[in-house]
Amino acid sequence: MSLIKMFKSIFTSAPRFAPADCASRVRNGDAILVDVREPGEWAGGVAQSAQLLSFSDLTGARSHWKPFLAEADGREVLLYCASGLRSGFAARLLVTEGVRAANTGGLAGWEEIGWPVVKPAASRQKAR
Repeated sequence: MSLIKMFKSIFTSAPRFAPADCASRVRNGDAILVDVREPGEWAGGVAQSAQLLSFSDLTGARSHWKPFLAEADGREVLLYCASGLRSGFAARLLVTEGVRAANTGGLAGWEEIGWPVVKPAASRQKAR
């Protein structure tokens, strides 16, 4: 990732939504939920139906993010991490690239609204 992109994203804003405000968009397929935590963090559980795409891959080689974004087909990308910090940075970065992205905070917010948290299947783990 270029330093210019990273610098630009610092000054870009991205929406921040509460999980309760966007759960229906994920359920009906209008939005894609993405867990940007790192693979070691996924073992403890992930939000059901979330794509597992690490923050380090987004800011690095993008070996998994490139195909994901190509297939997202303009749908909104809703991001979460452990606390909302990485997902906020990721959302701002994606917005600078023209992606409809928003930060939904941490996994705990999804748990609080009763969203199922499941153990990840190996096939869902897009980045290692």
